[in-house]
Amino acid sequence: MNVTLAYIEEPPFGWTSERQMAIGADIELAEAVLEAIGVTRIQYRLTTFSELLPGVREGRWDMNVPLFVTAERSKEVAFSLPVWGIGDGLLVRAGNPKALDSYAAVAARDDARLGIIAGQVQHDSAKAAGVRDDQLLVFTEQREAIDALRSGAIDAYASTALGNRIVSDRIGLEQFEAVACRPAMGAAPSTPLGAFSFGKDNRGLLDAVNKQLRAYLGSPDHIARMGKYGLGKDEIEPSLRAIRTDPA
Repeated sequence: MNVTLAYIEEPPFGWTSERQMAIGADIELAEAVLEAIGVTRIQYRLTTFSELLPGVREGRWDMNVPLFVTAERSKEVAFSLPVWGIGDGLLVRAGNPKALDSYAAVAARDDARLGIIAGQVQHDSAKAAGVRDDQLLVFTEQREAIDALRSGAIDAYASTALGNRIVSDRIGLEQFEAVACRPAMGAAPSTPLGAFSFGKDNRGLLDAVNKQLRAYLGSPDHIARMGKYGLGKDEIEPSLRAIRTDPA
């Protein structure tokens, strides 16, 4: 049984190594699950974020690495059980010169520019908090956004808090720092969940993956594998809570 898995360049979740191999937390989780259900060959398809949903929906590949589950996206694809829960964060230049710690803080400054990746949920979150179109710069890949932050074209890059923390550690704290987004005043605390996605007609693979996820998530092997990439209890536990409340 062969499966083609699409991924994007976004450490620590997935990226292409110097040996031109797909690696990362989401890649390793997919490998553990797919091998357990009898998949003998995994082919990897590097793509852009904006192509993930159309690609799996149209059958150009079989499944996507995890992305945030939303009602709008669920109209296009079928999501697996959640595999992590991660809040948003901002990557800023060292010292955070414009004191940006939330989307609202960006919106409050006419001189603040925010970088986002096309199609990601951070775009909607920023707009909902009042960030204007003229404050937003949209990029295709994480690398482009980080280059823009380094050059001063943007003042912050919005992504997951975990991903930004890994990036700042990897590149160096003398250049960047990661800031977890402060929740909006009066908003109930919540953690967005991420899951693998499939074409809606690929029910057999989805059901097999879900069955294995129920057995595997939270196991010592799972925790150890994810820990190598910086995912710990804070990121894993939200998905386990959601699965425990799932009637299936």
